[in-house]
Amino acid sequence: MSTELERFPMETIRSPLSVVIADDERPARLSLANLLTECGDVRIVGEAPNGAEAVQLIERTRPDLALLDLQMPEVDGLAVVRLIRRDRLPLVAFVTAYDEYAIRAFEMNAVDYLLKPVDRSRLQQTLERARERLEARATRVEAQHVRDAVSQYTARAPSAPLVRIPVRRREDIILVPVTQVASVVAEGELLHIFTKTKERHTISYRLKDLEAKLDASRFIRVERGALVNIDAIARVSPLPGGSYLLSLTNGQELRASRLQSRILREQLLRL
Repeated sequence: MSTELERFPMETIRSPLSVVIADDERPARLSLANLLTECGDVRIVGEAPNGAEAVQLIERTRPDLALLDLQMPEVDGLAVVRLIRRDRLPLVAFVTAYDEYAIRAFEMNAVDYLLKPVDRSRLQQTLERARERLEARATRVEAQHVRDAVSQYTARAPSAPLVRIPVRRREDIILVPVTQVASVVAEGELLHIFTKTKERHTISYRLKDLEAKLDASRFIRVERGALVNIDAIARVSPLPGGSYLLSLTNGQELRASRLQSRILREQLLRL
């Protein structure tokens, strides 16, 4: 004889979706928070007014979903994804006012996006997509999709030259002024940033992507795996075979390839 519970099985009780909001504009954060409250089954675990605080908040609270504004100053939504430790990257939906490049890139990688002003029904769709991925336990795959989307966006979207480079230093994020960078040297999937004051910072980034974000009139590639700030070049010494040895103001020495040495002669070594 079946029991009452067997005839009427209990519905699965799902936990509220934990969400972090990151946007440099307070009205935008407030609007998103209100919409999330209206959607129900959502728990807002924190709000961040900038990208640097967003990284710390996400790593501390480990939310299911992060709603990241793309156009935050200094550390934008894309930089937040890069700076978060790989094992702590949640599902991500980017919020943007106009960025069609981002929309195409994120759609191709199955990463959601929201256009400002955010519509409640569209936000509800985003939340449901996040729940589906969590139930499918696909967060690792989704995290890789997010990183792929960020790389695609970086390669395709036009942008002004970088002014500062955000780098991780333990729990902190340091903003290194581009004017203080002497050189950038690639080592596998890592980039070592050497400053004029002899500091070294390491980031996970592709050299060609960073090169595309730097001012081409100030930074030159001296070999396949190295960029140099021309303001940091103290001495250029000829080497056999038509190449040069560059001595930088921070004590570094880098050898330029023959091709780049030819470019140096044309651009820098003629009055």
